[in-house]
Amino acid sequence: MSVIFGPIDSRRFGRSLGVDLSALSKQCNLDCIYCELEPSRPVSKQDLVVEVDLIILELKEALCRYSDIDEITLTANGEPTLYPDLNLLIDRINLIKGDTKTLILTNSTTLNSPDVYNALLKLDRVKLSLDAVSKEVFKKVDRPLNNIEISNIIDAIKRFAQEFRGDLFMEILFVKDINDAPDEIARLNQVLQNIPCKRIDIGTIDRPPAYRVQRVEYEELVKIAEQFDSSLAINIATRKPSKQLQQSFSSREIVQTLKRRPLTADDIEILFDEPSQARVQELIAKEIVAVSNSTGVAFFTVVKSLDK
Repeated sequence: MSVIFGPIDSRRFGRSLGVDLSALSKQCNLDCIYCELEPSRPVSKQDLVVEVDLIILELKEALCRYSDIDEITLTANGEPTLYPDLNLLIDRINLIKGDTKTLILTNSTTLNSPDVYNALLKLDRVKLSLDAVSKEVFKKVDRPLNNIEISNIIDAIKRFAQEFRGDLFMEILFVKDINDAPDEIARLNQVLQNIPCKRIDIGTIDRPPAYRVQRVEYEELVKIAEQFDSSLAINIATRKPSKQLQQSFSSREIVQTLKRRPLTADDIEILFDEPSQARVQELIAKEIVAVSNSTGVAFFTVVKSLDK
């Protein structure tokens, strides 16, 4: 058994080494309907624990083998923050990582724990999941332990976002007819406007899920993205569909579209035909549209009027 996997190349986070903090078994406090792992009863703690020394030994070996790693990603077959020695592990990783960034992918449910909260403050990057705001939808999509309340999670996320000095990312996974209704999206939009973060990744089911639920098609994700406030850096993070979605846009239509919502390079490649993509480049050359990489993903935004 190895707890280190990769390297994995990601357009969002670069070249990453994964650290599986639950390599022996799925151990999670949620039983999400979209999980790619088998359904399982939610647990409040890990019973099968990998020793910190073993993780550090394997990580040192991997860092020696691969000299071009951008990120060390803490994840799990389940929820990584259930790992009981998380604080010590992060301290040990920080001693050996050099310039490599540290990242954790967490479902946000344990941020109310002072130990977890303080441990995550020591990381370079944190990605928090928030699939719903209303209690009913949260229970449908994420199937939590009975003592986990979404209101407490949101409060903890808001506090953490204010204190964390690294790069904070948010993630929402949409499931057809479960958490994709306009009223739930409106609730998410309201909450996210009070959570300062670099980027919000929205996506859907990409692999066979634990339960019989359906993905949201890319066209619907585009419509969902348009329901969020334009000040939010919404990135559609899903596999690219075919080029059948491509349409023709005039320069004015491109500017109007980007004013409603900044688009990523992937969005433009998927939604715009080749002449329209060329018009985007012309708008950049005229300094009407600018490209920003401050979120870790390139966003195209309008910086001045087309008529000036």
